[in-house]
Amino acid sequence: METASFSVLELFKLGGVIMWPLLVFSIFAVAISIERAVYFFRHNLEVDDIAAKVSDYVNSNDYSAAGVYLSGLTEKRFGARVLLALVQQVKPGQSFSEHKAEKAVETEAVNCINSLENGFNFLTVLGSLSPLTGFLGTVTGMIGAFRSIAEATEVNAQIVANGIYEALITTVFGLIIAIIAMISHSLFSHIVEKFAFKIENACSNLISQISESKKSI
Repeated sequence: METASFSVLELFKLGGVIMWPLLVFSIFAVAISIERAVYFFRHNLEVDDIAAKVSDYVNSNDYSAAGVYLSGLTEKRFGARVLLALVQQVKPGQSFSEHKAEKAVETEAVNCINSLENGFNFLTVLGSLSPLTGFLGTVTGMIGAFRSIAEATEVNAQIVANGIYEALITTVFGLIIAIIAMISHSLFSHIVEKFAFKIENACSNLISQISESKKSI
C-alpha cells in the first residue's frame, strides 16, 4: 500500500518550516501532561478519610493528637495540609474564631490548589496556539501551492491535490496537539475541582463541629 510508506518524519518534512514550532508545542504539551499526571499520582487528593479521623479527634477534644496525625500526612496529602491549618487555629484556653479559621483554611487551600494547577495555563495556551499555528502553515502552504499552479505550463489535478495535501498537514498536527493539551487540561481541572469541593465541605463541617464542641465545654 502506498500510504504505508509515509512515516511521521516524511509527513514532518512535507509540512514545511511551520512543523518546527509545532514540534516544540507537542513536546511541551506531552511533557506538561506527563509531569502533572505523575504529580497527581504521587499526591493523594482524597479528603473523606482524614476528615473523618480528625472529626473523631474533635469529638475527643484531642486537638494535639489531631495535629500530630495530620503533620505526618502533609508530605503526600494536600487535604492534610488544609485540615492542619484548621486544627492549628484551636488554641488551649483561647476562644475559637470561626472567621480566623476560615481565613487560615482558605489561604492554605489556595496554596494547595495553585500547586496542583501549576502548568495549566501553558496547556491552555498550547491548546489555543497550536491549531492557529497549524492553520498558518496551511495558509502559507496553500500560497505555495497556488504559486506552483500559476507557474505551471499545464495544470492538472495532481498538482492541485499534492499542494493542498502538503498544506493541510500542519493543520492536522496542530489539531492533534491542541486535543492532547485540552484533554489533559480538562481531566486535571476536574480532579482539582473535585478536591476543592471535598475540602471545602470537610472544613465547613469541622469548623461547625469545633465551634459546637467549644461551646459545650
